[in-house]
Amino acid sequence: MLIVGLCAQIGLAQEKESPEKKKLWSEISPYFSPEKEFQDQFGDYRSVLRFEDGREVKTPADWKLRRADILDKWQQMMGPWPKMITDQRLTLVDSVQKEGYMQYKVTFDWLPETQTDGYLLVPDGAAGKKLPAVITVFYEPETAIGEGKAERDFARGLTKRGFVTLSIGTRKASKDRVYSLYYPSMENATVQPLSALAYAAGNAWHALSKEVSVDSSRIGIMGHSFGGKWAMFGSALFEKFACAVWSDPGIVFDETKGAGVNYWEPWYLGYYNPPWENTWRKTGMIEGAKGLYPELMKKKIDLHELHALMAPRPFLVSGGSSDPKYRWVALNHTIRLNKFLGFENRVAMTNRPEHSPDKISNNQAYSFFEYFLK
Repeated sequence: MLIVGLCAQIGLAQEKESPEKKKLWSEISPYFSPEKEFQDQFGDYRSVLRFEDGREVKTPADWKLRRADILDKWQQMMGPWPKMITDQRLTLVDSVQKEGYMQYKVTFDWLPETQTDGYLLVPDGAAGKKLPAVITVFYEPETAIGEGKAERDFARGLTKRGFVTLSIGTRKASKDRVYSLYYPSMENATVQPLSALAYAAGNAWHALSKEVSVDSSRIGIMGHSFGGKWAMFGSALFEKFACAVWSDPGIVFDETKGAGVNYWEPWYLGYYNPPWENTWRKTGMIEGAKGLYPELMKKKIDLHELHALMAPRPFLVSGGSSDPKYRWVALNHTIRLNKFLGFENRVAMTNRPEHSPDKISNNQAYSFFEYFLK
């Protein structure tokens, strides 16, 4: 049922594609193929097609059990989520007409009894339609609507292409340099902060899905760097996201990348009760790390297991300096899983030299969403 439902969500029924969709596919199809040197290379990552006791996954029914095992393992390691907040809508606070779209200031609950604000962007002419939508996540919600660094205006860019977008971010926590979400409190969090962010993304999905102009079966998520980690964990752990773009988050643990792939920090997977010491480490990352992160390293558990939770939902790694071409070695595990389930072209990666996104990488991401969500 999971696979059938997801196929319906992302429009994968066996029907003739329109000329526009064929043109889109011609643009994005190269993103789904590793270069020859990385094809069928799986590295030292544990196979996701084996149970924890070593038994092989032989059927789709086996995979359903294995997927549940992976999800349960990570939820137990990171701390179980509170109940999802499903019975809420976005509250409109203010509105501004922009060129080609309406921008609304909105609020909603993203943690139990904790409200945040963000921006809902709706294309002109959306009345009476059910449009695809994307949630964008970052340090604060202003950057994605065009009020921050260049080429990070993902919400604005997608809305100009016909998507409803919801931009959210951890504005106050980022200003206080603690960045993430802490449940039930920063002093005694029972959920690793990166998982709490994923939970918040799920609650944002529930709020956005009730908008009259949104097709709830066609909602994606996108973020860059910190937001890329957030988007990766959110889409992997909350299966209602139809697809995702992860912009240079560091898709696996890699201490050679310094602060760009810093999962050891207490606002990601290395949470411990504050006060924190020696944060933003660029060398000697594992030394002195606390919380869950050193346990994951000791047990050789890596993030490719979370990638596998996406199958068969499509995702794009918009790679930069943190995620170079050799990340295909980790992605090959999800490619192999999708083939096992009978699916192809669900795992994509593009690459650029720098960490920062640019016009080319943004257009690649937007085209990916257009193909799979429109």
